[in-house]
Amino acid sequence: MTLKRSVCLALASAFLPAPAVLAGDPFYLGAWKITSAVVAPWADRERGQDTADIKALVGKTVTFERHRILGPRQVACPDPKYEPKDYPADMLFEGAFGEMHERDKSIDPARVASTLGFKGSSWKTLETGCGNEINWHFIDATTAAIGLNNTVYILKKQ
Repeated sequence: MTLKRSVCLALASAFLPAPAVLAGDPFYLGAWKITSAVVAPWADRERGQDTADIKALVGKTVTFERHRILGPRQVACPDPKYEPKDYPADMLFEGAFGEMHERDKSIDPARVASTLGFKGSSWKTLETGCGNEINWHFIDATTAAIGLNNTVYILKKQ
């Protein structure tokens, strides 16, 4: 490669935007948009949902960076300690489906999980060690779910 071509390539790359997430980065890094909210299967239907949280969260973007989670205050975290794990259905949403089964043996955690779009027998879950204690459950490569105040929020990778 000639010196002139090398200089041109270097200059061009200096002005191109850097990719937000590189190919070798962990699967969860990048922007995720909160697209919907549903009453959580474990929630007392009589109490309903926290509509203030729903209004504050749906439509917002959460960005997982290497050393912080940006987004609405309910989900933001200044210093996460990311720990990806595989969770079976009874461990999803801090064990809520397992607790449902313990109270009523006829409840199948995998069947409950499937009502939210979880297919299979285990899913990637991202524990963050953040004060909000939210675990991020990945339904597939482009869809995640979190539980907050008796509501399940669905996120789509952007």
